[in-house]
Amino acid sequence: MVNISGIIKSIQNIMRQDKGLNGDAQRIEQLGWMLFLKIFDDKDIEMELLQEEYTSPIPSELQWRNWAKDDEGMTGDALLKFVDNELFPRLKTLPSAATNKRALLIKEVFDGNNNYMKSGTLIRQVINKLDEIDFNSSEDKHLFGEIYETILKELQSAGNSGEFYTPRAITQFITQMVDPKLGEIVFDPACGTGGFLVNAIEHIRKNEVNSIEDRLILQKSIKGTELKPLPHMLALTNLILHDIEVPDIVYDDALSRELTSITQKDRVDCILANPPFGGTVTDGMETNFPSTYRTRESADLFLILMIQYLKNNGRAGIVLPDGSLTGDGVKARIREKLLTDCNLHTIIRLPNSVFQPYASVATNLLFFTKGTPTKEIWYYEHKLPDGQKAYSKTRPIKISEFDGLKEWWNNREENEQAWKVNIKTIKNNGFNLDIKNPHKEEEEEIHTSSELLDMLHKSFIQSDELLNKLKKELVNV
Repeated sequence: MVNISGIIKSIQNIMRQDKGLNGDAQRIEQLGWMLFLKIFDDKDIEMELLQEEYTSPIPSELQWRNWAKDDEGMTGDALLKFVDNELFPRLKTLPSAATNKRALLIKEVFDGNNNYMKSGTLIRQVINKLDEIDFNSSEDKHLFGEIYETILKELQSAGNSGEFYTPRAITQFITQMVDPKLGEIVFDPACGTGGFLVNAIEHIRKNEVNSIEDRLILQKSIKGTELKPLPHMLALTNLILHDIEVPDIVYDDALSRELTSITQKDRVDCILANPPFGGTVTDGMETNFPSTYRTRESADLFLILMIQYLKNNGRAGIVLPDGSLTGDGVKARIREKLLTDCNLHTIIRLPNSVFQPYASVATNLLFFTKGTPTKEIWYYEHKLPDGQKAYSKTRPIKISEFDGLKEWWNNREENEQAWKVNIKTIKNNGFNLDIKNPHKEEEEEIHTSSELLDMLHKSFIQSDELLNKLKKELVNV
């Protein structure tokens, strides 16, 4: 059995020796385009065997099998020159990209990424390690799926790239609750590295794919959009690895489309998403939205966008920060639209540390169906496992923690973690959705005698300072 984990570690060690690579983010991008090209070529070989008429969009001399496969082939300066002066420039300008969707994928990947390595000898060593993996072997493919997850997790601590990774337990749980079916269009407008889309593929395949016809339907059912080149490339690779021959991942900002241009033909059955939050959108993007909903907060604009994209009776499961649940003005109007156009039936409140180390902001899982207004909302507070104070990189949230919630989902009753709020209460409160658990008593802070004395002492000092300031002001009157 191939030790894929060992291969990936060896590759990372080789890359650390190259003076052109600076930090984890660049190493992941470098590994990303190499993986993409190898996986693409392995898929090409499979398709050539299964489809007599199939021809790869990559010119023969640029195919992985013809320049990388020979472990004693091109190396050193010759290999570096080939990658920088032949491979990248030609794949960025494939003439067939205008008419061939697989060619367009390649063009977009190589347009947005770089070869950072400066040593052709080390590039050869990385290539030889990658060639120990056969992506047409179902065993290797399955094992690599697990390793791919660990590579994506490393993005959490690789500079600003952590925003592209949603914990697998969250993507799994949301997918299971939304329950996409074969033939339904599943969409993620900010898909990052494709975690939600891959979970949807696995969920549908496990439950409903039984024939070649079913596979073809699934191929056309998964859609995404991603703005940044590194996660876009990783999402494409992830979907190809999961047997989507031509992933429909648009390389663009989903917010760049005018809201009113999204009509019935564009609408989808299911949205699974963790839209970017905590940042502002690109200048001018808010003008694509009606003036009543214009804001620079990305999560709020994505919420409006997702409502627009859903079909009647379409279902959504999304991640939103606490900041989107409260606030006046535009924020309140966006929430009012959500509650008017959709049945927001469930909000899962998560602990602050779910997205650490990338972010410690409090987040929520929102589940809604478009077409009927909200009459009541069920809230459920997800608790940390007993004895655990916070989630971390080494102790992330696990899918098994949602077992109790799944049991409650179809047989809802109020308990210490679950409560129900009617729409009248929410309207009277300015459409505020940030509603705390009524069954949870406010924890009293317990202080020792010495701490209380210290607090009292500081209070006296502050009082004296204020009195002296007041005396001076009265004297100067």
